[in-house]
Amino acid sequence: MFSFLVKSKVALVGFCLVGFWITIALFANDCIITPACWANKSLQEPIPWLARYSPNQQFRGEAMQPSSAKHWLGTDRNARDIWARLAVGSRPILLLAPISVILAMLIGGTMGVTAGYFGGILDEVLMRFLDAVLAFPSILLYMVIIAALGPSPLNILIAITVSGSPGIARLVRGLTLDLKTRDYVAAAKTRGESSLYIMFIEILPNARGPIIVDGMLRIGYAVFSIGTLGFLGLGLPPPSPDWGSIVNTGRQLIQLGRPESAIFGSAAIAMLVVGFNLISDGLTEESNRYN
Repeated sequence: MFSFLVKSKVALVGFCLVGFWITIALFANDCIITPACWANKSLQEPIPWLARYSPNQQFRGEAMQPSSAKHWLGTDRNARDIWARLAVGSRPILLLAPISVILAMLIGGTMGVTAGYFGGILDEVLMRFLDAVLAFPSILLYMVIIAALGPSPLNILIAITVSGSPGIARLVRGLTLDLKTRDYVAAAKTRGESSLYIMFIEILPNARGPIIVDGMLRIGYAVFSIGTLGFLGLGLPPPSPDWGSIVNTGRQLIQLGRPESAIFGSAAIAMLVVGFNLISDGLTEESNRYN
């Protein structure tokens, strides 16, 4: 499955960047052996592992401290360890970004293959509806949805899914228009296969290459979008260690000579975005090699 990593140095670098944060997310504390704490249902405070401290633990008299052996990345204005907040904050972003893209692919893919396969009035209606959604800038659509529903992980998931589905639908529609003219589709029709069988067994599996590449890019965009929402105050509600809010808090401290939160928070977001983009580039290189 990951043989392309051996052949593509670009993809390997991206995998290392993403893998670093996946490792940190899994082993930030002992939640991996007490899954209830992921849903905030644990009666006990998770024991810090790689995070070293609880993300909301305050160290009296140590606000806005620079990097040190005790606090690897320093502390914020509330005397909380920045590394601990980034480590634990990697969990929601690594859950929300892929899940939202997968949901968008399911919804957009279904709409796209349906429009492309049947064509006619159904295609026109679906495409005009999707064009109306695409007319809104993504960030504006996020803000409208979250302002209406309120900031929460579920509503962030909904916002990114709704925003991403139209683009995926248009991609899948274009692929379907090409693939439905192939001989194996004609053979399936001759065998008497149903339209659902042809769309989801014959067409979509043969379109998986471009869809997977696009999905990797979209996960990177979703990471950036989640960070942007947190920066604007529309991300996870405080005191959750939201990466975007960490950057926003740090931005206010730059003029005070303490840019650590802004720098390290931005670097964490950039690492994930670049990592997923590099994996996508590696997949593209590998697919072009066989074309």
